[in-house]
Amino acid sequence: MTSTVPSTSQTPAADRPRSRTRPRDTEAARTRRLTLGSSRTVLALGLGALVVAAVLWAAPMVFAVATSFKTEADASSAPLRLFPQNGWTFENYATVLTASGLPRWILNSVIISVIVTAITLVVSVPAAYAFSRHRFRGRGLLFGLTIAAIMVPPQILIVPLFEQMKVLRLSDTLLGVALPQVVAPLMVIVLKNFFDQIPRELEEAARIDGASNLRTLLTVVMPLSRSIMVAVGIFVFIGAWNNFLWPFIVTNSPELMTIPVGLGTVENAYGLQYAQSMASAIVGGLPLLIVFLLFQRQIVKGFASAGLGGGQ
Repeated sequence: MTSTVPSTSQTPAADRPRSRTRPRDTEAARTRRLTLGSSRTVLALGLGALVVAAVLWAAPMVFAVATSFKTEADASSAPLRLFPQNGWTFENYATVLTASGLPRWILNSVIISVIVTAITLVVSVPAAYAFSRHRFRGRGLLFGLTIAAIMVPPQILIVPLFEQMKVLRLSDTLLGVALPQVVAPLMVIVLKNFFDQIPRELEEAARIDGASNLRTLLTVVMPLSRSIMVAVGIFVFIGAWNNFLWPFIVTNSPELMTIPVGLGTVENAYGLQYAQSMASAIVGGLPLLIVFLLFQRQIVKGFASAGLGGGQ
């Protein structure tokens, strides 16, 4: 009688050799769990750092807003407290809006900032387009001078600019405050880097249809550059709004003061009043905050896209 060897299919499950793929699967799963845990740890640390940074940034703002609603006695008391003992008051805002020149200073700052922003864009956009698209004699020298102008401190130009405004009879005028601020070499370079990324085929198609260089710039390039132009305009507006030194030097009339000059003059003349100073600073900074909140996406998008390509 011949004996038969049981086939593999008939071998009990307990006697079958275990598959060697399970340890590998277990090891891969363990690696995935470790990687996922490390990613979560890094994410948690990053979020924690952002929260700490946000608290450090917001704490002075919260304290300034709280101080603006305090009485002068609570604002100058020691030790400093976030919540006043005598309650909150709107008297500081009523005082700075009615009994001071703050509304006039805000109007002057708006006029000057709008003039500076408009003229800067009118000057910087064609200059950047010429550097980006045209090859002319002296282009390298002019572009090098534009880059070098960034390294010149504005304080060095105070005296010659003041003499120039006196010769033009623009000292102690709003136009005299605005005109010296319209030259922005950094914005020319930023705009040029953005224009370098625009495909030339679009402009060539416009020229085939008979468009001139100016029409190509106005109808093709500028609509595609709306985000960077908004970003440049906002940064120029903020710089003109916060400028203190030049408006302080070139103006003498209180009716022509801007927000920084007016606040500094009031503090020097009447002493430091913490509650009213905080209220004035908050009212003066609200327009900038509103502008930034309205255009923050365009600012981030414009400067992010401008940094992707290098200059030619």
